[in-house]
Amino acid sequence: MTKPYSDDLRERVVAAMQSGVAPSSVAKWTQREAQTGSVSPAQMGGYRRPVLEPHREWLLDQVRACPHITLAMLQEKLAQRGIAVSHDTVWRFLRGCGFSFKKRHWSPTSATPPT
Repeated sequence: MTKPYSDDLRERVVAAMQSGVAPSSVAKWTQREAQTGSVSPAQMGGYRRPVLEPHREWLLDQVRACPHITLAMLQEKLAQRGIAVSHDTVWRFLRGCGFSFKKRHWSPTSATPPT
Protein backbone atom coordinates (compact mmCIF):
# COMPACT_ATOMS: atom_id res chain seq x y z
CA MET A 1 0.00 0.00 0.00
CA THR A 2 1.29 3.46 -0.87
CA LYS A 3 1.64 6.26 1.57
CA PRO A 4 -0.19 9.60 1.07
CA TYR A 5 1.74 12.64 -0.12
CA SER A 6 2.91 15.00 2.60
CA ASP A 7 0.93 18.11 3.50
CA ASP A 8 3.99 20.18 2.57
CA LEU A 9 3.95 18.86 -1.00
CA ARG A 10 0.20 19.29 -1.28
CA GLU A 11 0.44 22.92 -0.07
CA ARG A 12 3.19 23.70 -2.60
CA VAL A 13 1.15 22.22 -5.46
CA VAL A 14 -1.96 24.15 -4.42
CA ALA A 15 0.11 27.36 -4.14
CA ALA A 16 1.54 26.77 -7.62
CA MET A 17 -1.93 26.21 -9.06
CA GLN A 18 -3.23 29.38 -7.38
CA SER A 19 -0.33 31.37 -8.80
CA GLY A 20 -1.38 30.38 -12.31
CA VAL A 21 0.51 27.16 -13.12
CA ALA A 22 -1.74 24.95 -15.25
CA PRO A 23 -1.86 21.19 -14.73
CA SER A 24 -1.06 20.74 -18.43
CA SER A 25 2.18 22.70 -17.92
CA VAL A 26 3.23 20.36 -15.13
CA ALA A 27 2.47 17.35 -17.34
CA LYS A 28 4.55 18.82 -20.20
CA TRP A 29 7.46 19.61 -17.88
CA THR A 30 7.34 16.05 -16.58
CA GLN A 31 7.38 14.66 -20.14
CA ARG A 32 10.25 16.98 -21.09
CA GLU A 33 12.28 15.86 -18.08
CA ALA A 34 11.68 12.21 -18.97
CA GLN A 35 12.73 12.74 -22.61
CA THR A 36 15.68 15.12 -22.19
CA GLY A 37 16.68 14.80 -18.55
CA SER A 38 16.03 18.50 -18.01
CA VAL A 39 13.01 20.71 -17.42
CA SER A 40 14.70 23.70 -19.11
CA PRO A 41 12.77 25.10 -22.08
CA ALA A 42 13.95 24.65 -25.66
CA GLN A 43 15.18 27.64 -27.60
CA MET A 44 12.38 29.92 -28.76
CA GLY A 45 12.36 32.33 -31.64
CA GLY A 46 15.47 33.26 -33.54
CA TYR A 47 16.17 34.37 -37.08
CA ARG A 48 14.62 32.45 -39.92
CA ARG A 49 15.87 33.20 -43.43
CA PRO A 50 13.04 34.17 -45.81
CA VAL A 51 11.84 31.23 -47.93
CA LEU A 52 11.88 33.36 -51.09
CA GLU A 53 15.40 34.75 -50.62
CA PRO A 54 17.00 32.28 -53.11
CA HIS A 55 14.46 33.46 -55.72
CA ARG A 56 14.93 37.18 -55.05
CA GLU A 57 16.30 38.22 -58.45
CA TRP A 58 13.72 36.15 -60.36
CA LEU A 59 10.86 37.68 -58.36
CA LEU A 60 12.17 41.21 -58.75
CA ASP A 61 12.59 40.63 -62.50
CA GLN A 62 8.95 39.51 -62.69
CA VAL A 63 7.78 42.70 -60.96
CA ARG A 64 9.99 44.94 -63.09
CA ALA A 65 8.89 43.25 -66.32
CA CYS A 66 5.20 43.49 -65.44
CA PRO A 67 4.55 46.29 -62.90
CA HIS A 68 0.81 45.53 -62.80
CA ILE A 69 1.34 41.89 -61.74
CA THR A 70 -0.73 40.79 -58.76
CA LEU A 71 0.33 38.82 -55.71
CA ALA A 72 -1.88 35.95 -56.86
CA MET A 73 -0.12 35.91 -60.23
CA LEU A 74 3.28 35.84 -58.54
CA GLN A 75 2.09 33.07 -56.23
CA GLU A 76 0.93 31.07 -59.27
CA LYS A 77 4.23 31.60 -61.10
CA LEU A 78 6.12 30.44 -58.01
CA ALA A 79 3.88 27.35 -57.82
CA GLN A 80 4.76 26.55 -61.44
CA ARG A 81 8.42 26.60 -60.35
CA GLY A 82 7.59 24.18 -57.51
CA ILE A 83 7.58 26.79 -54.72
CA ALA A 84 4.38 26.62 -52.68
CA VAL A 85 3.99 29.78 -50.58
CA SER A 86 1.09 31.80 -49.29
CA HIS A 87 -0.16 35.12 -50.62
CA ASP A 88 1.10 36.73 -47.41
CA THR A 89 4.61 35.29 -47.85
CA VAL A 90 4.89 36.92 -51.28
CA TRP A 91 3.57 40.21 -49.90
CA ARG A 92 5.96 40.28 -46.92
CA PHE A 93 8.92 39.41 -49.14
CA LEU A 94 8.19 42.19 -51.65
CA ARG A 95 7.52 44.65 -48.83
CA GLY A 96 10.90 43.72 -47.38
CA CYS A 97 12.46 44.44 -50.78
CA GLY A 98 11.13 47.99 -50.59
CA PHE A 99 7.99 47.67 -52.70
CA SER A 100 4.61 49.05 -51.78
CA PHE A 101 1.31 48.37 -53.44
CA LYS A 102 -0.31 51.21 -55.29
CA LYS A 103 -3.74 50.94 -56.89
CA ARG A 104 -2.30 51.00 -60.38
CA HIS A 105 1.01 49.12 -60.08
CA TRP A 106 3.90 48.00 -57.90
CA SER A 107 6.45 50.67 -57.24
CA PRO A 108 9.45 51.15 -54.98
CA THR A 109 8.67 53.04 -51.79
CA SER A 110 9.29 56.75 -51.81
CA ALA A 111 12.70 57.92 -50.62
CA THR A 112 11.15 60.88 -48.85
CA PRO A 113 8.00 60.66 -46.76
CA PRO A 114 5.01 62.78 -47.82
CA THR A 115 4.64 66.08 -45.99
